[in-house]
Amino acid sequence: MPVMYLAVIQLLTLFCFTGANVSDYDHNLEMPLHKMISIDITPEASQPITSDVLVATGGKMTLTCTVEEHEESSLQWSNPAQQTLYFGEKRALRDNRIQLVRSTRNELSISISNVVLSDEGEYTCSIFTMPVRTAKAMVTVLGVPQEPQITGYERPVNENENAILRCTTSGSKPAANIRWYKGPEELEGARNSETKDPNGKTFTVVSVISFSVTRADDQAEITCTVGHESMPNTFKSSSQKLQVLYQPVAKIESRPSLPREGIRLQLQCDAFGNPVPEKYTWTRKNGELPLTVTTDQNSLVFQNLNKSDSGTYICQVSNIMGIYTTEYKLDVNDSQIFYQDPSPVPQSSIDHIVIGIVVAVIAFLLFCLLIVLGRYLIRHKGTYLTHEAKGSDDAPDADTAIINAEGGQGGSDDKKEYFI
Repeated sequence: MPVMYLAVIQLLTLFCFTGANVSDYDHNLEMPLHKMISIDITPEASQPITSDVLVATGGKMTLTCTVEEHEESSLQWSNPAQQTLYFGEKRALRDNRIQLVRSTRNELSISISNVVLSDEGEYTCSIFTMPVRTAKAMVTVLGVPQEPQITGYERPVNENENAILRCTTSGSKPAANIRWYKGPEELEGARNSETKDPNGKTFTVVSVISFSVTRADDQAEITCTVGHESMPNTFKSSSQKLQVLYQPVAKIESRPSLPREGIRLQLQCDAFGNPVPEKYTWTRKNGELPLTVTTDQNSLVFQNLNKSDSGTYICQVSNIMGIYTTEYKLDVNDSQIFYQDPSPVPQSSIDHIVIGIVVAVIAFLLFCLLIVLGRYLIRHKGTYLTHEAKGSDDAPDADTAIINAEGGQGGSDDKKEYFI
């Protein structure tokens, strides 16, 4: 009688307690009655054990149920709708995504691939002892955010105006996190908002960033990145290059930089701006351009430079953003042109400095040589004055001369040398 009672309980559990239709199950499911015999053991030993699962949509999850004492009964997995998925090693629900991983008396593990949001919920592991014991496993399905899309940039932005960009991503669960970057630098001050998608489970996140642009931001890459716990250590991103319109700047250069009088001279006005400047206007301050000069867009050409060409020349460039004016002062001398500009020292000054240094060095060396030569000559030059003993000229020999000397003394005082 107990054996039949247990068999009835398992049958009712499989088809009534689970709430499943018979058509949803494989017809080859077998439940031998001898496997349903219960043995009285410690309740804790026959209590199944499970663990919660966190999985992203499109991923694969594994549900594992273990028991210490099986009491000659099989384990069973049921979905949140209480439909039996596997009873022992027998598959009950016709869903090819569900596969058996391991089936023993003490363990039942199954896997579900290509997980969708509807797979989320509480799964039940049961063992048909007396009484029936169950364990719950909560499956949480994360919604993976879609690729972000940047909108709001429809035309180039003028210098010193605000650029306003919008980044949108949907399908995230929970709501995704959006960040903005300009190159490697993160932009602060974005406003984020989130709304639920029509399915009621995932979210659409919108982030709006506004910042003032300068000409340095022209061609800067603005990036919107989406981070989410369903994508650990990875991000989804979208980028947009900015185009900033700004008025031109210009500078005049002389080619050659230091020409001589009578040489062909070209003043070139190099301008930068966005859009690229197309209009160049050359004028001469306080006068007309020389009759012999020719203009070619950004160049002013003097075919044969002379003194009458001296003056200040003005280059004016323009685009749709504005006008910029720059000047160049040209002084033509007999043999040289000087560009009067607070820039590095002109070449002529450099030459004079070098020549002065060389002359000073040579003069110093000559002065040192004269000092050495003078000291040498003074040391080796002298006049000698000798005072001979009086009467020596008449003496027949040296002895007589000494005797005839004044005072009759012969010594060092009779003949003296004076070094002058």
